[in-house]
Amino acid sequence: MATQEDQSQQRVFVDGSFAELAKEMADYLHIGEEVKPLLEKDQKDEALKKIVIASPILNSVPEKEFQSSYNLLIYLVLQSDNAGMFLPRVCENLMKPITTSPVHGPGLALNALTTIFNLLKPDSERDNELRFNVFMAILRFVKLNGFYETLKRCLPEIKGWLKQWETDEEDQRKLYLEVAEVAHDAGDEETSYQHVLSALRTFDEDEVKSEEAQQLALRALKSSILSPTHYDFQDLLAVPAIQALSESHPLYHELLVIFAEKDLEDYSDFLEEHEGFVEKEHLDGEKLQRKIRLLTFASLAASTPNREIPYASIAKALQIPDEEVEMWTIDVIRAGLVEGKLSQLNKLFLVHRTVYRVFSEKQWRELNDRLSGWTGILKNVITNLRREQANAEAHKRREAEDLERRLANAGISGGDRGDRGERGERNERAPRRERTDDDD
Repeated sequence: MATQEDQSQQRVFVDGSFAELAKEMADYLHIGEEVKPLLEKDQKDEALKKIVIASPILNSVPEKEFQSSYNLLIYLVLQSDNAGMFLPRVCENLMKPITTSPVHGPGLALNALTTIFNLLKPDSERDNELRFNVFMAILRFVKLNGFYETLKRCLPEIKGWLKQWETDEEDQRKLYLEVAEVAHDAGDEETSYQHVLSALRTFDEDEVKSEEAQQLALRALKSSILSPTHYDFQDLLAVPAIQALSESHPLYHELLVIFAEKDLEDYSDFLEEHEGFVEKEHLDGEKLQRKIRLLTFASLAASTPNREIPYASIAKALQIPDEEVEMWTIDVIRAGLVEGKLSQLNKLFLVHRTVYRVFSEKQWRELNDRLSGWTGILKNVITNLRREQANAEAHKRREAEDLERRLANAGISGGDRGDRGERGERNERAPRRERTDDDD
């Protein structure tokens, strides 16, 4: 698929009138005699109907003729005011195997689907609805045949397209969920999660407690807490459908709050209080245990004022043996939750930067205290610099006054000083004449 910048460059070049091109296509499909009288009566849609019904044969034409023949078919269909009546059949054909090209066939079919999408005019009310349907067909094709990386390049455009197409919430939800499925099948869990979240946001306030919304909210919640790369849950907690889980599925909501704001001790208490919940819900206990430990480490780093964490404190917070501290420290750094370095000699982890899991009133107070501390330090630095500057200037003045006083005591002052100094220097520099016998 082309992005909006590329679409203006995608064109199908054909030469001839509709009747001439339709006749050419019909002859290629071996139905020329059936279509000819319809074209003579200017019954374009009837002619197109016969052509489209016969078009599955294009999936078995020689590979080198596939693109040009489909381009011609697509061009003819888009000339009709009722293109929406024919495009679903064309897209359906392209979902089927290209028998003459088992290796390149899927790529050729995707190119044809992309051509349809890009030739539909983005500023046309009719074409906007068609573009949505074609894009959904492309998603289904990618899900069946791969090519996820090709699709992924255009995913940032989706929200803009949906707004441009004036797509209603239900269809938006369908599209987001289809993208989520495709990304999940391709192993891109973060993109899948983000599109499930986008689908959740399409529910109106009076729909968030519906069965559909709640099931989708559970899906997003499970995906977020089990994901090995997702550690920020504040966006999820802000979604109304997720908030509604506190009533319909309170244990899941409590579990989410633990992963969003609390630590390993709270998680252990949850497991003890609701024994068997994780196993009953078929959640991966090992993944959850590992993740809450990493999050606990991040909270410990954020709450340590002097930025130095003893190994013993880490071992206690994560409930691990001392010998595993360095391994978990490396893991939390790799997860991007903390930056710092290990001091093996002093058994300390020196924190350079940490991610705040939640930024509430407590964190604002901590930030205010740190800013106040930095302000005090800077004020002291400025005061010391000004004092040293004043001392340096005073010392310079004293040296100048002392020099002036010594010169005055030596009888050198004002305007005479220069001339006398020069004569004195000349006298001092004059070489002494050696004594001879004539001097006696």
